[in-house]
Amino acid sequence: MTDIGVQALPLTGERTVPGIPEENYWFRRHEVVYKALRTRCSGGVVLEAGCGEGYGADLLAGSAPTVLAVDYDPLTVAHVARRYPHVAAARANLVALPVRDEACDALVSLQVIEHLWEQERFLRECFRVVRPGGTVALSTPNRLTFSPGRDTPLNPFHTRELSGAELALLVGDAGFADVEILGLHHGARLREIDARHGGSIVDAQVEVTLSGEGWPAALLRDVTSVTCADFELTAGNLDASLDLLALAVRP
Repeated sequence: MTDIGVQALPLTGERTVPGIPEENYWFRRHEVVYKALRTRCSGGVVLEAGCGEGYGADLLAGSAPTVLAVDYDPLTVAHVARRYPHVAAARANLVALPVRDEACDALVSLQVIEHLWEQERFLRECFRVVRPGGTVALSTPNRLTFSPGRDTPLNPFHTRELSGAELALLVGDAGFADVEILGLHHGARLREIDARHGGSIVDAQVEVTLSGEGWPAALLRDVTSVTCADFELTAGNLDASLDLLALAVRP
C-alpha cells in the first residue's frame, strides 16, 4: 500500500482515514475486508464504487492490473488521484456509473450502500457494469448490532441499514446469483480488549469522542494496537456480526 503521510483527507466522522492513531480500529476493521477480497479481484478490471480515501483501491491495485475508483466527493477524487498513482480516479454518481455495460471483472463497494437513498437502483447499476461470471462484493454495518432495536439508523449519515437476510435479498433481487453473506466479528484478542473497556471498545471510543476530552492512555494504546488479525470473517452467527459482506456473481 502507498505510504500515507502528509496531506491526509480531513476526518468527517464517516470517511476512514489511515495513519491516524485514533482511527486505527476503524481502519483495520475496513482493511481486513479489502485484504479478504484481493484474490477475488486479481487479474482483471476492478471498479470500486464509493472509494473514500482510496487506500482500499490502492490495496486492490496490488493484484489487479486496472482499478477504477469512483466517488461523488470532488475533494476525495482529487486526493485519490494525487495519492495513489496506480488507481484511476473519477467523480461519479453511484446510481449512474460512468462505465459501459459488462466492463468490469469485479465491483467492490464497502461501507457505502447504507448511505444511499436509491439502493435498488445502485445494485442494478452494479449488475449492469459487471460482466457475466464477474463478482460483486458489498459490505455494510449489520443493522441488528449497529442500530439494535430500531428500524431507523442511529447514524444520521445512514439512510437505510440492513440485516444479513435483507442484504442477501437485495443483492439477489438485483439479478446476482450464488449470494453468500459473511459476518465480521472480533477475534479473541479484541474480545479481551472489549472486556477491559466496559464490554465494548467501540462504545468506549464513541464515549470519549462525544465527551470532547482527551483519550485515556489505556484506550489509545489498545486502539492503536489493533491489526487485521484481530478480526474474524465467517459465515457463522451472522446476526451477531459487526459488519456484513455480500459476495455474489453475475450469471
